[in-house]
Amino acid sequence: MSESLLRGAPLEPAPLHEEIARGPAGGRAFWLYAEDHVRIRAALWPAAPGAAAPRGTVFLFPGRTEYIEKYGPTAVRLSAAGYACLTLDWRGQGLADRPLDDPFKGHVGRFSEFQTDVAALYRLAEALDLPRPWGLLSHSMGGAIALRTLMGAHPFATAAFSAPMWGIGLPRPLRAVARPLARLLHDSALSRLYAPGTGPETYVLAQPFADNLLTTDPAVWAMLIEQVGAVPGLILSGPSLQWVAEGILECADLATRPPPRLPVYIGLGAEERIVEPAAVRAQAARWREARLEIFPGAQHELMMEGGATRTGFLDAALALFEAMPR
Repeated sequence: MSESLLRGAPLEPAPLHEEIARGPAGGRAFWLYAEDHVRIRAALWPAAPGAAAPRGTVFLFPGRTEYIEKYGPTAVRLSAAGYACLTLDWRGQGLADRPLDDPFKGHVGRFSEFQTDVAALYRLAEALDLPRPWGLLSHSMGGAIALRTLMGAHPFATAAFSAPMWGIGLPRPLRAVARPLARLLHDSALSRLYAPGTGPETYVLAQPFADNLLTTDPAVWAMLIEQVGAVPGLILSGPSLQWVAEGILECADLATRPPPRLPVYIGLGAEERIVEPAAVRAQAARWREARLEIFPGAQHELMMEGGATRTGFLDAALALFEAMPR
């Protein structure tokens, strides 16, 4: 899709690496342009042809460092249940435009920019006349973007969250000063440096499986290594100080606002060490329509964890989507 989509021009195809995505048959990818002219990539996997009439569409909001192909197996499950799956590469990652001369550094000027990516995805969904109702499924950073989306006007009947980034896991000594420090670093001369403890190395290529914070499933770990090895353009490494500052301030602001009024399901691994579990529990506790489930032994990637966790999380998310009004 280009900006001329609003004038009825044809959609602009983008690459979709099906050989590493292992998604449902019939997947298509498109280039989209946000209102600020940043080019992002979106992909649609349709509901399985053997299913009855499509049950709706699930918008999938990925996390930081992620890319469309990583969610091919999740789309298989959604497709088999009768749902189309629409997802994207956020600005600054995957095959979307990257803002810095160092393309491996994760960076965003403002977290509000991600909402312009969401608006571009809406335009694509409308142009494709995707089946309704629409549900929202998100992971990690995508959970912060999703919560902000749901706090405004939106088209979603319900939402499921995997390890949502409603607080960033920080060393205990930094927690008390995180917000003042974020304000100090925000847009400073240091803001484009790598955050301390990170660098140009890509996590799955630099970290041994035994000590990783993402998944306990060795097959998933091998898949992630295979994907970035096959398509190096998907690689993203550590975040900039600006990204961290923006993330801290965004999470703090979200925590001050009333939760949106719709039913939601939240999954969190008992061994979570990337997002802040206390922040997830606090948000869930004040969200009257929310159900929080803790998965014993699971780490960050619930949709890419061991089979029982992955199945349990997606079973619960699909039950939520099945209950959407039609």
